[in-house]
Amino acid sequence: MDKVILHSDLNNFYASVECAVCPELRGKPLIVAGSKEKRHGIVLAKNEIAKSHGIKTGDTIWQAKQKCPALVAVPPHFDLYMSYSEQIFELYTEFTDLVEPFGPDECWLDVTGSMHLFGDGKQIADKIRAEIKNRFALTASVGVSFNKVFAKMGSDIKKPDATTVIDRDNFRSIIWKLPVSDMLMVGKKTAEKLDGLNIHTVGDLANADSGALTKLLGVNGMSIYKSARGEDTTPVRKYHLSREIKSVGHGMTAVKDITTEEDARTLILYLSDLIAARMRKYGVRGCGISVHVRYYDLSSESKQATMPTTCASSIIAEHALKLYLSIANKPARTITVTIFNLTHGDCQQLSFFGDDVEKAEKLDKAIASIRAKYGKKSVGLAAMIEQDFIYDKSDAEDFLPFKR
Repeated sequence: MDKVILHSDLNNFYASVECAVCPELRGKPLIVAGSKEKRHGIVLAKNEIAKSHGIKTGDTIWQAKQKCPALVAVPPHFDLYMSYSEQIFELYTEFTDLVEPFGPDECWLDVTGSMHLFGDGKQIADKIRAEIKNRFALTASVGVSFNKVFAKMGSDIKKPDATTVIDRDNFRSIIWKLPVSDMLMVGKKTAEKLDGLNIHTVGDLANADSGALTKLLGVNGMSIYKSARGEDTTPVRKYHLSREIKSVGHGMTAVKDITTEEDARTLILYLSDLIAARMRKYGVRGCGISVHVRYYDLSSESKQATMPTTCASSIIAEHALKLYLSIANKPARTITVTIFNLTHGDCQQLSFFGDDVEKAEKLDKAIASIRAKYGKKSVGLAAMIEQDFIYDKSDAEDFLPFKR
């Protein structure tokens, strides 16, 4: 028996939440946009009306207003979006415990074991959409299929507020005619490589030579080949397992370009302090570190390395700065530091740096205790004094937008 898997995608999530909170915004072309002063003056999300004027995510505010002079722009409220996301995900668990998030506004649900309670896949999808609309004044598009890949593609076919069923009888007529770039795991570079094999649609991929795909793309070639043929068997994970933390990171676009080692050190110290605080909150340490740099000309570069297993901000900053200096070759606009290869609890890998790691972590804990008692700004970094290119960043702002 086939599984019954849904993929729910909240329509225009950020902009829709703004309209739900402020009903007077409904019926108006609306964008959620970052701060021009902090160099985030781009469209993060838009509603359907704004979209009809040709406004796209990533447009600058002035470009968007040229397309639609009556456009209303509101700042992002990430805490609000996270709150809505968490509440809606809890709603999903009323139908099944197999709920796997795919960002703040998308998730998969395996409802195979719930059909005796709520009906078939389409009926469950329609009930979920109705509950989202009634409780939160939002809409969702839901794909229903026998695997995760086709369910995800189904949710993209009809927008907004629709249910699309992709089954074994119709997937060839519906899915195979779509561009191959619509598939999961097929990004721009992969699509370009497939174009070299004259593969343009999902159907082309499904009927291609699997050996040639493996030779061209390795393991991923066989994976996308099977997915195109409806042979994806990836399970939907339980909600608590799918929320397991795999990495902890922070990134920031500075108010002005980073041109000196001292400015880079200051920003990295700040990011490392935030990362370390979150790692302590989650009870994790990490031994992998990566630094991603986006330059003033919007080109980017990244590098990763290993380090002693730790959650100490000073050690994170030390290794992050080394990575940054090894790749940075022009003014930087954005720096992102991420810690991965996480371990939970108090376990630490044995190393020659054991004492230094322990001392650094104890210092961080002492500072955290002072901040908890006297306020976040009671103890700060000396390097931050009189710096004008960094702004305080909340955890919620790590919910970075992607096609919202």
